[in-house]
Amino acid sequence: MSEQGGGKLYRKIVHAIVADIAAGKYPIGARLPAERDLTERFGVSRPTIREAMIALEMQGLVEARKGSGVFVLATSSSSGDEELDIGAFEITEARRLIEGEVAAVAATDIDEDQLVELRTLLAAMAQDDDAAAEDADRRFHIAIAEATGNAMLISAVTDAWDMRFRSPLARQVLAKAGSLGTKERMEEHGRILRALEARNPVEARLAMRDHLSRVIDHLLHVDETEAVERARAVTAQRRRALARRAV
Repeated sequence: MSEQGGGKLYRKIVHAIVADIAAGKYPIGARLPAERDLTERFGVSRPTIREAMIALEMQGLVEARKGSGVFVLATSSSSGDEELDIGAFEITEARRLIEGEVAAVAATDIDEDQLVELRTLLAAMAQDDDAAAEDADRRFHIAIAEATGNAMLISAVTDAWDMRFRSPLARQVLAKAGSLGTKERMEEHGRILRALEARNPVEARLAMRDHLSRVIDHLLHVDETEAVERARAVTAQRRRALARRAV
């Protein structure tokens, strides 16, 4: 299975693992292969495997246990995966590709009034109200698309952003990840704005791609940190048990 194959890759993995479970390859109580093994088997990235595991959890088929792995809970699900839609990693990767080019086009077409709007929105991202800062972030990206004057690009950027909240799978990942942080948000969007002010399409493309690459890295880091914390908790529990036995 190639990552270049298009479509909702995590669903292909979900369907393959559901078929394996139904065929008895992974009976109830069995541990699924490690993430590294699954990435090799399916020829996809870690984010795609993680979205597949979350989708399987949302269907009640598997359970991620602290420090142990992912285990099979049931052999079938009463609900399909159609409602899960697209995952956060997949959406962000698409945004990186699309919005990088959008920023490059905007850098050659943007006018001073549009730059003033972007400066206002950047300032609004600094506020303590997370919901308001997130809304300013959304409007910042859409305003860049609007600077291109291309209705299809505006629609693509708006839909890609809003898909993060329409998709239950994406919402679950993003809710767990939380915000990048005000400092990082301001620095990265500030760099994008400066490239647009300089009418530099190469730097605008790079700044946008780097920003969205960091969003992906942030999502990965949250997953990895959570896994480390689970492992630490299990180790601490074992140490306490050993200490009690030694008394």
